[in-house]
This record gives sequence, C-alpha cells and structure tokens, in this order.
Amino acid sequence: MAEPHSERFRTPLSRARGTGSSRHGVSHFMTERVSAMALVPLSLWAVFAGLKLGAGDFEASTAWLSSPVNAVLLCLLLVAALIHLQGAVQVVIEDYIHKFTTKSALVILNLFVCVLSGALGVFSILKVALTGAF
Repeated sequence: MAEPHSERFRTPLSRARGTGSSRHGVSHFMTERVSAMALVPLSLWAVFAGLKLGAGDFEASTAWLSSPVNAVLLCLLLVAALIHLQGAVQVVIEDYIHKFTTKSALVILNLFVCVLSGALGVFSILKVALTGAF
C-alpha cells in the first residue's frame, strides 16, 4: 500500500510522534508480560492440582477448595487469565477491525465479558470455598 503524499516527507521520529500516546502501548505490553509471568507458576500449580483432584470425588474437591490457600490461588489464576485474555483479544480487535464503531463496541463487549466472567468465577470459587457446595 502506498504512503500518503504527506507521509513521504516526514522523518521516522515525526511519524512516531504522530501515532498517539506511547504510554498506551507500553501499558498493554507491560500488562501482557506481567499477566503472562503470573500465569506460569499458577498454571503449573493448577495442572498438578487438577491431576491430584482427578482421582477424588466431589467431596474431596470441595474439601480441597475449602483451603484458603487453594481458593486464593484459584482466584488469582482466574483473574490473571482473564486479564491476559482481555488484553490479547483487545489487541486483535484493534489490529483487525477497522470500522470505528464496530471496533469500539467489540472492545467494550470484550471488557464486559471478561469482567463479568471474573466476577462470576470468583463468586463461585468463594461460594464453594466458604459453604462447601452450591
């Protein structure tokens, strides 16, 4: 795709300054990296916990989740995964959807779905952890 006529005469620095706030991209980058680093040990913990819980029954699983450490780690895993998912889906929407209204609606919907999923997930985990069952 050819550059617009006015872009040919601008320096790379001038073009970079005209692309918007650099803080926006940096915050996405940092959020993505921090959530990915948090997901590594939490995912390993979840795999080992899942393997251990696979051999038990429902009562053993609710007893396991009643432990405060397990409930907190499971909530952290859920929140970190949803933060990572929300950021990744937002980047895909911003890169591949070009119509402003569609892009805006999808970014808001993405945020809404991730926040709602997180709230329902944390509520469910805490309900099982505190009461022992639904």
